[in-house]
Amino acid sequence: MGEIKADHYLDMRKVSCPLNYVKTKLRIEEIAIGETLELLLSDGEPVVNVPRSVKEDGHKILRLKQVEDYYSVIIERC
Repeated sequence: MGEIKADHYLDMRKVSCPLNYVKTKLRIEEIAIGETLELLLSDGEPVVNVPRSVKEDGHKILRLKQVEDYYSVIIERC
């Protein structure tokens, strides 16, 4: 399987919980159903809480990958 390329990008590495989830949710609402968003998150609570909340909202996590000291999460809006 090849590398997933996201349609949109959002860097939340310097944003703390729960504001990072709120901003992520608002950004997901701006994109079309079926489009993807690459989200960059800090280690710890953000990488645990934000993907969980996004899935609870009904969206798909296509990839969650550690990159150096942060995480890249690709979300598909459903």
